[in-house]
Amino acid sequence: MQLAHGKIAFLGMGLMGSRMATRLINAQFEVAVWNRTASACTALLEQGAHALDLANIGTYPVILLCVADDTAAESVYAQIENQLQAQQIIVDFSSLSVAATQRLFQAAAAKQVTWIDSPVSGGTTGAEQGSLVVFAGGDAATIADLSPIYQVLAQRVTRMGDSGTGQATKICNQLIVAANSTLIAEAVALADQAGVDTTLLAPALAGGFADSKPFQILSPRMATHIFEPVQWKVQTLAKDLNNAVQLAQDFGLHIPVAKQALSQLTTHQNQGYAQADLATVIHLLEANQE
Repeated sequence: MQLAHGKIAFLGMGLMGSRMATRLINAQFEVAVWNRTASACTALLEQGAHALDLANIGTYPVILLCVADDTAAESVYAQIENQLQAQQIIVDFSSLSVAATQRLFQAAAAKQVTWIDSPVSGGTTGAEQGSLVVFAGGDAATIADLSPIYQVLAQRVTRMGDSGTGQATKICNQLIVAANSTLIAEAVALADQAGVDTTLLAPALAGGFADSKPFQILSPRMATHIFEPVQWKVQTLAKDLNNAVQLAQDFGLHIPVAKQALSQLTTHQNQGYAQADLATVIHLLEANQE
């Protein structure tokens, strides 16, 4: 399959999708973009993308998808299902539940369309720099064929197994990130109360056992209360953490730390921070100081 610089339909121009589409445009792919709110495509059209008419989506060998959640993914699929043609490939960069992914995989297979779950980690910075890591689930040969596209977007692609395993891996990734974010907030709040210059936490702990990319991103934001630009939305991490809890329940596995973190993120989201950056979770600690 010749995918280098070929035609791509890209649906979902949010924080991640817009940046990934930009890289593909700059790599000379012919990219047609679509978003439920059309204005989100404006900047991409100015960069050389084409406006995608969903009625013509059957003419694109590869369809890329990057939307918010299960509901959005299933809604978009329902809009394009009747236009799909045999041998097309759908690569889903969204973070979905395993159950939704397997439903979509089966629906696509009935149309002789290959569905690859392909969630990513690396945040908006990784999307801009092409340094994402991809957890792929599905047909191994198709994943290999997608290499020209993946090379523009990611530093590493790992096939985790059959359909759904990419999403299961991303769920585990997000469990660690989301639960860790609440612990980072506790550490920053505790350090502040103890008289520590919290702006020094990130460089001081760098390279030690407590260090991580989330720590290096979140702790400076928490210390300075600078939460823009948004890198991880609270709503997104809460959704992903809920998927983790639900998946664990399916297997009868008790994950109390994840449940506690989900409770905190849900409370924070319900207090008006759904679209805010994950680092704003520090406000929960500050609001509960005795």
